[in-house]
Amino acid sequence: MKFTKKLSIIVCSLTTAFLHTAVITNTYKSTAQAEGQELINNGGFEIDPLADINDPNILNSNVTGWVKSGDPTAASGVTISNFPHTGNQGLSLGAFSSIAYISQTIPTVPGQHYQLTYYLASIEEAPNLDNKLHVFVNGEKVSSKKNIAYQAYTEYKLDFEAEGTSTEIKFGSLAKYAFLYLDDVSVKAAPEDEGQQ
Repeated sequence: MKFTKKLSIIVCSLTTAFLHTAVITNTYKSTAQAEGQELINNGGFEIDPLADINDPNILNSNVTGWVKSGDPTAASGVTISNFPHTGNQGLSLGAFSSIAYISQTIPTVPGQHYQLTYYLASIEEAPNLDNKLHVFVNGEKVSSKKNIAYQAYTEYKLDFEAEGTSTEIKFGSLAKYAFLYLDDVSVKAAPEDEGQQ
């Protein structure tokens, strides 16, 4: 009887110590939670080469890490280009017949705040100015720009709170007369104090 009582006390003490240790040392953060960790794959559009490095006018329509959608003719206008913000390449948004989309689903943590950053340039000028760029987070339009006149790459930032364990980031674009350019797309967990404002 004494042995059983002592054994149960020892087992209980060890179990309690283990649980306290597990609670105290549980400081692991997933990639989706880690502040400063990049969640977008190929946001600089550097993975895929130009179709022909000797002829920068032949563009590559493959965009690793991203899903293109919309009318196939329009989606074919979304290509790797040699007009980057940083690095060697960017993404040419040249859909002219209807809006083409490019999207990526990233891991997120429900309730966590994130910041989406991207750089956008336009080479359209009046009177030939008819373009638009829509930005969606999980199917909700969070930004819409229309008739963006000629501009060098300009930084845009959007904050959002994740609703689930994954979040779709999506860009929809149309440029009837020339091109819009996208580069350096980034999503990172926002610092806790910034996300709580």
